Amino acid sequence: MTDAKDIDPTVPSTARMYDYYLGGKDNFAADRDAAEAVLSAAPEVRMLAVENRRFLIRAVRYLVGQGVRQILDLGTGIPTSPNVHEVAQAIAPETRIVYVDNDPIVLAHNRALRAADGVACIPGDMRDPEPIAADPTLNRLIDFREPVAVLFASVLHFITDEEDPYRIVGFWRDRLAPGSHLLISHITNETRPSESASAADAYSTSKASSPAVLRSRAEIGRLFDGFTLVDPPGELVFLPEWRPEDPSAVRNPELVWMLAGVGRLT
Repeated sequence: MTDAKDIDPTVPSTARMYDYYLGGKDNFAADRDAAEAVLSAAPEVRMLAVENRRFLIRAVRYLVGQGVRQILDLGTGIPTSPNVHEVAQAIAPETRIVYVDNDPIVLAHNRALRAADGVACIPGDMRDPEPIAADPTLNRLIDFREPVAVLFASVLHFITDEEDPYRIVGFWRDRLAPGSHLLISHITNETRPSESASAADAYSTSKASSPAVLRSRAEIGRLFDGFTLVDPPGELVFLPEWRPEDPSAVRNPELVWMLAGVGRLT
């Protein structure tokens, strides 16, 4: 259970900063100050947060439409409606979702989700996947002998090279059954490099709980090793380009310097 003593309101949290970018109220002054510092360096960050949320909703609808009925959302962040389980269960009520996060505020807000059938939120740091995989609540809801969708939405760029995002993704890939899917969205330095670098620097100087790491298209693509990128096939795209509801409305997608993809394990 989350204890108030576990929450330090003077240390900015990337989850609460993201909440602020989306217009949420579940953040502290330190989070708002850090977020404003990032926005001063790169105003596009708020647009990235909004577009990432839209991508996540579209992708979850796609995954459930493909028959996925189990979702593991790693680094879920503070609930924002519609949340993953709301989107998934509106299509298939039997879908089971486990949210994982290490932020005490996130865990506190996600406790209410336990009232929903087939939904749970458990404490865990995606950098240390073994305890997450061993969690009894996770294993009660998620059967890794059947297809699972693993979501890393706008979180792997907070994993340093030393922490090795490839190891983390590979841990889950090696446990997944054929037909499982991997979702990733990740900031890139291959378009608008000055803006993305400014944002990454601002995150680092803000003393946020996690710094931001820029990666190339090839580096992000390596995270999908073992998976086949689907729909659009075989490629990473900028967030607005991933199965847009109105393709004609997509203009200058490279201004949203975050790449996205969904891969299928065969």
